[in-house]
Order: sequence, then structure tokens, then C-alpha cells
Amino acid sequence: MKGYVFLETDNAQVVSEAVSGLKHVRGLVPGMIQYQDIEKFLVTKPVISELKVDDIVEIIAGPFKGMRAKINRIELARSEVTVVLLDAPYQLPVTIDANYLKPSSQTKSESS
Repeated sequence: MKGYVFLETDNAQVVSEAVSGLKHVRGLVPGMIQYQDIEKFLVTKPVISELKVDDIVEIIAGPFKGMRAKINRIELARSEVTVVLLDAPYQLPVTIDANYLKPSSQTKSESS
């Protein structure tokens, strides 16, 4: 449920006070919801499931932090990705843990 924040409080007045000073709150949905109803939305997806060969990614950790790269090969079993650094003066294939990568926003806008 993208764009929703669930608060657990003793009463509705506490929720109103909590969101009163926030800028981008458009409204409140009154009522109560059971944990079982939102549990399926709380499961985290592994980053590697979103990646595909030839995608442009940004490295967010490790010695190559901040660099952009193109995915060359994905090893699902080991959760590793071989990438070619785009910011390097020559092609440099590097194997990186998939958790160190973030899909680039440029890739999403080009595919739209």
C-alpha cells in the first residue's frame, strides 16, 4: 500500500495530533485494521528480484559507492551481480553483492 502510513495508538486523538504538523498528509482514514489484513504488504522483496541483465544500477555501498554500472550477469543462488562500471575510463567487470545495488531512476523513466 504505497503512500499509506499505519499508526498504532490507544485512541484516534493521538493520531490526529501526530499528523497535524506534517506537510504532505492529505487526510486520515478513520477506523481500525487487523494486523493480518496488512501483513501481506509488509513482506520485503529482495533487491535481486527487481534486477535484470542490461539494467543501469547505482552502487550504494562498498568501495565503488556512488558509481553507476550496467548489469552483466546475475547469480541468484549467491545473491551476487556482475556489473560493468560506467564511470570507469575502461570496462571493468566487478562482482558485487546484490544488496549493494539500487536500480537507477533513469532506467525506469526510459522504459516508460
